Amino acid sequence: MTELGGTGRPPLGEKPTLKTIARATGLAVATVSRALADAPDLRADTKALVRRVAEEMGYVPNRAGLRLRTGRTQVIALVMSAEHDMMNNTARLISSLAGALRGTSFHLNVSYYFPGEDPMKPIRHIVEMGLADGVIFNQTRPEDHRVAWLMERHFPFATHGRTQWSESHAWADFDNQAFGAIAVRRLARAGRRRVAVVAPPLDQNYAQNIVAGVIRAGAETGVEVRIVSEASSDSPTASIREAVAQALSLGIDGLVVCSTNAAMAGVAAIEDRGMRLGEGIDLVAKEAIPFLSLFRREIIAIREDVGRAGDVLARAAIRAIREPGAAPLQDLEVPQDDDQ
Repeated sequence: MTELGGTGRPPLGEKPTLKTIARATGLAVATVSRALADAPDLRADTKALVRRVAEEMGYVPNRAGLRLRTGRTQVIALVMSAEHDMMNNTARLISSLAGALRGTSFHLNVSYYFPGEDPMKPIRHIVEMGLADGVIFNQTRPEDHRVAWLMERHFPFATHGRTQWSESHAWADFDNQAFGAIAVRRLARAGRRRVAVVAPPLDQNYAQNIVAGVIRAGAETGVEVRIVSEASSDSPTASIREAVAQALSLGIDGLVVCSTNAAMAGVAAIEDRGMRLGEGIDLVAKEAIPFLSLFRREIIAIREDVGRAGDVLARAAIRAIREPGAAPLQDLEVPQDDDQ
């Protein structure tokens, strides 16, 4: 085997190729190619060697050539809304997906759609232009036309969130119905009797799960539950603040919110009225990054492990690409009521 730093390196200014990696490792070009493609029948140490040498050389695969040779791009596309909560769930999801794909042959590309645009648009573009081998997306709806379209075309995908077809496709999700129920029960144990909920947009599957959970727990505990209709957890901060202020004027003593931005807006509305958390009113929030208790220690924060979801989604997408006939990988994180 030729040592790196010796004749195995490409001449200065020359772009490294599969052949130069093969010379440096003493392996056949075909073996190098298969190692970079993460061939399952190759030894792990062989793949690790090839990847290390390729990284040290600065090897960048020719995606166009790869696509011509194999029909694959070695790309997984993450498709998201541009208006999503970048300081919390979205940022954590991107980070965890990128980390989960590290050490594999796949690269992560992120595509966005903007408010008012059809979320199907980037999915169709990626599939029809052959820009990725699989896609991951979130903010699913019960009858999500993206899921139906991809299933019809047998194109590999995984969703952050479930749909009515969840038995047939890969997904990772948080049990939002359990979250909603836990939130209301926590408020009930704190003596709160009139609770407002700032839910996500109600056309989304996880929003409907949250609403089902809070309504069920409200009936069980005798707590009056009101779903705020003037704003959602995805609304601008000013809109959430105004909607919470209106709910406060109606005499609520508990608040459930579903994003970090909504929690901060809710606290601002509460403090605008001269009230303090824990003194006549409590707030329960869901968060992906431990932050809210640093902002106000009185916030009752329930953690959603988006890092776990990202890891599952990366593995689920790879399985859907490589093993189209295998059972789809699925994972449900169920929050625990730690205050009981």
